[in-house]
Amino acid sequence: MGRGLEKQSIKNNFQGPPTKMATTVEDVIAKAEMVEIEPNTGVALKPQLLKEEKVNGAEPKPGNGVKADENGKNECVPEEKAEVGKEAVNGGVPKVEEKEEVAVEIEPKTGISFPVKVEDGKQLNSVGLRKKTMLGLGIKIYAFGIYADQEKLKDLMKSKIGKAPAKPTKDMYQMVIDSDLRMMVRLVIIYSGLTMSMVRKNFDEGLGASIKKLTGGKKNEELSNKVMGAASDDIKLTTGSVIEITRFPGYTLETKVMGEVVSKVESELLCRAYIHMYLGDDAFDKDAREKFGVSLLSLF
Repeated sequence: MGRGLEKQSIKNNFQGPPTKMATTVEDVIAKAEMVEIEPNTGVALKPQLLKEEKVNGAEPKPGNGVKADENGKNECVPEEKAEVGKEAVNGGVPKVEEKEEVAVEIEPKTGISFPVKVEDGKQLNSVGLRKKTMLGLGIKIYAFGIYADQEKLKDLMKSKIGKAPAKPTKDMYQMVIDSDLRMMVRLVIIYSGLTMSMVRKNFDEGLGASIKKLTGGKKNEELSNKVMGAASDDIKLTTGSVIEITRFPGYTLETKVMGEVVSKVESELLCRAYIHMYLGDDAFDKDAREKFGVSLLSLF
C-alpha cells in the first residue's frame, strides 16, 4: 500500500498543471492573430494591421522593405540591404559591379596618361605636348590627347582616298581639319602657375594665327576670343586640371574647363582653326601630328 501511494505521488508530480484548452472560436482566432506570418516573406505581421485588413476583405500585404520587431513595431529596411539579405538566405553572394578597366597611353615628355577610349566612344589617336617660350625658356604648358570617332574617320578617308599612301599626306590632314566629324582635344595642365587669363591669351594667339592661315591673312579676333572669353578668372587651375574642347557635327565647338561648359560656339571657321592648331603645318607638336597621320593610315 505504501509503495502504491508513492508511485501515485510521483506520477502526479510529473503531470504538471492541467493545460487550458481553447473552447471558443474567439479564443482560436485570438491565438492565430498572435503568430500570423506573411507567407511570401516570412515576416510577422502586426495583429492590428492583420485584423484591419481581414475586416476590409483584403489579404495582408507586406510593405516595401518593412519588417516587424519583437514588439510588433514596423521597422524600415533599405531595399539594398533587403536584397543582400535575400541573397544571403538563398546561399548566394551579393553581386559587386566591376568597372571595366580602360587602357591608357602615356605622353612620353610629361608622363601624363590618357585613356585610349572615352565614355562616348571616341578613341585616342595621338598624344603630345604644348610648350611656350618664356624668358628664353621652353615651359611645358599642357599635355594633350586627340580623340576622334574612328568609324566616321574611316569613312572620311575611304571616301576621298581609294588606297592608303605610303605615308601621311598633307591632304589627309586637311580633310580632317575641314570635316565636321566629332573630335575632342583633352588638355591636362602641367604648368602650376597657369591662370585662366594666361590660358585665354594663349588660345587667342594660337587661334588667331590659325584663322589668318586659313583665310589668307585675315584677322578675326572677335571669333578667336569666343572660345575662352566666357571662362571666369575665378576658376583655379592646378597641375592636373583638365580642359576639353570638342568639335561636334554641324561645326559646333564646345569648351569645358574642369567639367564646366564655358562656351559653345557654332562656326565652321572656328572649328577648322582649332583642329588646325594640332594638325596644321605649324602644329604645336610635330611628333603628335605625325602620330595622328599614322593612325589615319591604319584605318585603311
